[in-house]
Amino acid sequence: MQIKPRQHLLAIWQAVSRHSFENGEWDWGEGGGFSSVADAERLLCLMYPATEIAAFRLDDPDTMERDVQGALKPVGGRIEIPVKLLRILAEFMDTYVAEDEGPSFAGGHYFEACDPGEELTQEQRRLGVVDSFSMSITLCLATLGFLKVYTGTTRRPEVRALIEKVRAATATRLTAAMVSLLRSFTVNVFDPDDPQGRTLCDILGRGQVSRRVVVERFQRRFGALRTTIDERLVLGVDVADRLTDQSQLFECGWAWTLMKDSPTVETTEPIGPQLAGVAWPVPYLYFTVVALDGIQDLFSERTLILGLLTPEQQQLAEALRLRWEITQQYWSGIARFGDVWPLEGIPWRTTGQSTESAYFSLSVASILVHDLLRRRATDEDLTRTVAVMERLAERSRISSRMTEEDAAILLHAPGVRLALQGSGDTGPPMQWTMADFSAQLLKRSIQLCVLSRNVSSHDRLLRLAERTFAHVWERRIHHGKGAGLWDDAQAVYPSAPAMERPPSWSFTERVVECMVAGYRLYGQLPLHSTELVDSASALLREATHLLSRELLECTSGQDTSRSLALKSVEARLARAREVLDRQPGTAMALILGVLAELDSLARGRRAASRGE
Repeated sequence: MQIKPRQHLLAIWQAVSRHSFENGEWDWGEGGGFSSVADAERLLCLMYPATEIAAFRLDDPDTMERDVQGALKPVGGRIEIPVKLLRILAEFMDTYVAEDEGPSFAGGHYFEACDPGEELTQEQRRLGVVDSFSMSITLCLATLGFLKVYTGTTRRPEVRALIEKVRAATATRLTAAMVSLLRSFTVNVFDPDDPQGRTLCDILGRGQVSRRVVVERFQRRFGALRTTIDERLVLGVDVADRLTDQSQLFECGWAWTLMKDSPTVETTEPIGPQLAGVAWPVPYLYFTVVALDGIQDLFSERTLILGLLTPEQQQLAEALRLRWEITQQYWSGIARFGDVWPLEGIPWRTTGQSTESAYFSLSVASILVHDLLRRRATDEDLTRTVAVMERLAERSRISSRMTEEDAAILLHAPGVRLALQGSGDTGPPMQWTMADFSAQLLKRSIQLCVLSRNVSSHDRLLRLAERTFAHVWERRIHHGKGAGLWDDAQAVYPSAPAMERPPSWSFTERVVECMVAGYRLYGQLPLHSTELVDSASALLREATHLLSRELLECTSGQDTSRSLALKSVEARLARAREVLDRQPGTAMALILGVLAELDSLARGRRAASRGE
């Protein structure tokens, strides 16, 4: 199925507006106000494309495109849409502020008890989560950009007053989210003989080399990174002391929430007291990927051009950027450790949680994609990563047939469950469910497509992305209020449990991200082979020579039609010469048309000459 980002985004916006607007007014539904993650995801379904794609802008009524207005018809007219969006954002900011505690990042109903028979406490549901910290960064930056433009398009005093209120609340929430991400970052140090150490050595050695050799290679590979972490990051005293011990192994990334005993971060922003953390100092692959996705928005071109960050937020962003780069380097090195990549050993086994799944392989691949995008991949790295993505699509039964009682169904429904270490200190142990495997695979495939400059790898990635998208598109809800949204796994896998819950804003928002990535993919120039450029150049030389020969025979007394035809040929050859390096296929098509016309002109000239 061909990915058509504009058409598919408009279809999603139609479904969102149909679902969320009752008689032109926003309806949060029964689950609204209970999970900052879910409500932020729902808003990002509108805000993310509106701020990332010029054709989908909602901040200037005068430039709003007609098909965008049509998709959001249940919201109102072009003048009403930005005002209503502003009011919804204000409501979100007001809802997720805990009394005397600053912005709230509550996981809410996304948290589940590990034991279905137990009920989580309200204190547990109010705990912040890295998903919310990261989503808040993306949502706040989108909101600040929206407000910056919309301020110049309205003169209504009550609207301008609301803009200032929302801007202040958004800036505070952004700072709080950045501080929370800093306090959720962890470096976990362990001995090679500990269970975690043995697991990591098994992953890196692939059963082919001894633990001692793996440790030696680990020290050589990550010695410089260890020094960077030790010298440039503020860590707990015990961790810092152990990190300098070269015989120890380590991992870095993000825990699921604020770290227990994590130091506070100095800030003058009114974000409220910095609450005590509960998470164990163990990084999670899933939450690490989520954090990396949000942090990169802080130093995007749009954020820099619009000047969305205050000087203090810029300092926090630099601290997060350092952790972003360190984490990518670490996991990219782990994924590509040795001649035989550990990433190629599917499924991946986590060290901290001691569980294995193809989802964790995709998480490591996602971090590798981040790193490849950052440093521009080599052809070998890209080719091997493409092969991993193809195997993941096959193992998850996206590109292969699901067999009876196939365990792969658990990746999609109910999804992979993560025990949240440390959550039991405030009540029953909690877990987090990840059911967005196919959407994540689609997103990373498209991102790699954007990166790839190798024609063969690009074609393989595009085929994989289109096949994955066909799978994802089939999983839309087809009936009821949530029609056109996600996720109905049973539509693709009949043996999956029937969906008896509201639409998944998590899955829907991930699909929106994929469409934005697809917009960037098709916005760049097409790839071409050097052979095609050489062939087009050879044709251009021949056509130029034949044109010159015809011009020699063109006398002042000849008819006007022949003179006009030759001028047209000159213009088309000039255009072919202009696009030759960027679009050799287009150039070739132009030149072939020119060659046919030149041949016709030459035959006509010779016939006329014989007739004379």
